[in-house]
Amino acid sequence: MYTILKDQGAKKFIVSELPALGAALILSEGLYKFGSFILECSAFLVTWYGASFLFNKLLGARKQNVS
Repeated sequence: MYTILKDQGAKKFIVSELPALGAALILSEGLYKFGSFILECSAFLVTWYGASFLFNKLLGARKQNVS
């Protein structure tokens, strides 16, 4: 996380990850009730990664279509 923030800068990181972070928070809060902090945190991180991947793919495809 430190390396990503250092390389991209805080503002760019927040702007690029905020939609994925929000989606992951909403999904994990509503769906994950494992009874274990480690399991729920791990599932949240995997969800955030997946949401970020999808958002970047969708935005990348949209940017290519606009060009």
